[in-house]
Order: sequence, then C-alpha cells, then structure tokens
Amino acid sequence: MSVWDDLVGQEHAVTALRRAVGGDGMTHAWLFTGPPGSGRSNAAIAFAAALQCPRGGCGECHDCRTALAGSHADVKIHRTQSVQLRIHEAKELTRQAALSPVGTRQVFVIEDADRFNDSSGNAMLKAIEEPHPRTVWLLCAPTLEDVLPTIRSRCRQVNLATPRPRDVAAFLVRTEGVPEALAAHAARASQGHIGRARALALDEDTRNRRREVVSLPVRLTSLGACMTAASNLAEVAKQESEAITGELDAREKTALDTAYGVEERGRRPREYGPALKEMLDDQKRRSRRRLIDVVDRGLMDLVSVYRDAIAVALGAPGELVNAEMRTDIADLVRDSTPELNLRRIDWIFEAREQMVEFNVPVQLALESMMVALKVPGRGE
Repeated sequence: MSVWDDLVGQEHAVTALRRAVGGDGMTHAWLFTGPPGSGRSNAAIAFAAALQCPRGGCGECHDCRTALAGSHADVKIHRTQSVQLRIHEAKELTRQAALSPVGTRQVFVIEDADRFNDSSGNAMLKAIEEPHPRTVWLLCAPTLEDVLPTIRSRCRQVNLATPRPRDVAAFLVRTEGVPEALAAHAARASQGHIGRARALALDEDTRNRRREVVSLPVRLTSLGACMTAASNLAEVAKQESEAITGELDAREKTALDTAYGVEERGRRPREYGPALKEMLDDQKRRSRRRLIDVVDRGLMDLVSVYRDAIAVALGAPGELVNAEMRTDIADLVRDSTPELNLRRIDWIFEAREQMVEFNVPVQLALESMMVALKVPGRGE
C-alpha cells in the first residue's frame, strides 16, 4: 500500500512526484493539470501526504492517513463553492500561509485554480511567488491555459492523462468489488472520468439517467420532441443539483443562525442581515455552478454518441463508448453524415459555452441545442 495506489493510469506523473519527494526537482509551487476525472486533486493530495510522510508516502502512517482524509494539521485543502474563487478566499489562504506550520512544512492544495479571477489571482501571486520557507502550494486546473499567466509561470507543471478504460475497470474491481462486466461498462461510459465511473458502477439511478440521455439523438425527430428533451434534461439536472446542494445549504443556514444567536422568532442582530444576504448570494452562485456541472455531464454523454457514429461511419478501429447502443448508432449513421455529426458536437459545445461564459438560461440553451441536433428529414 502507498498513497499513489489510487492514481489510475498516471505512472509517469507518479514517477516524477516520487522523485520530488526524495528531493530531486522539488519546488515550492506545483500545477496539476489534466482532463476532468483524471484525478488532479487526488494526485495533489497524495503528493501532499507523501511530503508529510517520514517514509515518502507509505499510506499507512498517521501523517498519510490524516492527509488523505483531509484532517492533517499541515495539509490545507481548499475547494471553492463559487463560480469564481473570490478575493476574500484568496486573502484567507495567504493569511494562513504566512503562519508557521505545526511540523516541518505546510502544504496548500487548491482544487480550482482555474477559478481565480484577476483580483483573487493578484492577491495570491505574492504568496506563491515568495512563499513562506516551509510552505508548498499545489494548484489544480484542467489545462495550463485555464490558469492566470502570472500564477502558472511560478509553478512546475504535472500533466495527468485520461486513464485507459481497462485501468479504470480494474480500479473499480479492486477497490469497490464491482463485477467485471459492470466495471467495463462504467469505465467505457465514463470516458476516463474516475468519479463518474464509480457513480455509474455503484448507482443504478445514475446509470438510468445516462441511458436516458444517450438515447436522445435518434429520438429528436420533431420540434416537439426537441422541446420535450430539453425540458426533461433541464428538470432532471435541476433535481440532481438541488439534491447535492440542499443539505449543505441547510447546514450553512443553521450554522449562521447559531453564530449570531438567532432564534426562529427572536430578535436578530443588525449584522445578521448582511451576513444572511452574502450567504444566500453564495448559495445561489453555487447552485448554478452545480446545475451547470450536472448538465455538462449530460452534454458529454451526448457527445460520446455522435463520436461513436463518426467512428462507425469512417470505419475507425477501437471500442465504442456506447457499445450497447449499436442499433441506435447504426440508425444515426444512416440518417446523418460524419460532417453533420461533427457539427452537432460543435453545437453541443456552443450550448455549454453559452451557459458557462454568457450566463444563458439552461433551458433556453438546451432548447436551441436540441433543435440544432434534430434528425434531418424527420418530422418536417
């Protein structure tokens, strides 16, 4: 056992990190990049644990176990709940980084370094550029370009790859005891996203929701079908995101009321109103972010169907992501062309950009996208 065991398909990165733990190439700031699901934050946390471990990441000592669990005194893991990492979060991180560690060094893991804006990035810059002598920064982002140039230029990059399906399947069998056939299906369907693969393997509702989404392309035969598909996808995403955020919102409200001594019908301190408004604004931003994340998973599932159709039409070798849907994919190939399916993939990414970059309402963006994806010559 070691802290590196759960990093699926990242042998090259693990080799570099092991050497750094031993002092070869160690530096004060690191940037972990890789596609969604590749395990960026897991790699950063494993590295943090290895830096605290007297044996370089044994996975069994107190330092390793507490670092991996997120309870180590000198390993701080920051996960922003907002669409952007805000300046007050950056200032709090720099304040903590200026303090001396309990042990030999303190490690800060920032999971969403791509969410720095100019203000929060500038607030962090000096702490990363001229850190406390015993402080190490580990930042995570999808790509190098997603991080502010002033920050990424101060970091050593560790690039993670998309794990191969067979590696993901083996991981699910080993760690979760998933049957091999189900593990293989979940690994393919997740397209290398380890967290998504685990959810597909362990939760039947998740598999059913995905099955509904990937069945959409051949059913988009009329304007009414397109509108219905958009409404259904938006509603399912809303319900799932509310289930994720609802419990957390309630806990935050209870904690705020307790902090200000607020009772249900009692008097409220003057400072309570602004604090409540700020919390509700943060929760609203978080709710939209979760909704976009859930919708985004559905969009990537749609993309996988059109990619499979292109592969079949061109006779490309390799296993299909949606191998169980060969009949539907054959229908899609018959009614379309590789060029049209490639354009459809572009339209899906355009819908995502409209929601993320231009704040277009989810329902409206999905309706426009579904109409564009409509099977030509049907339902005219």
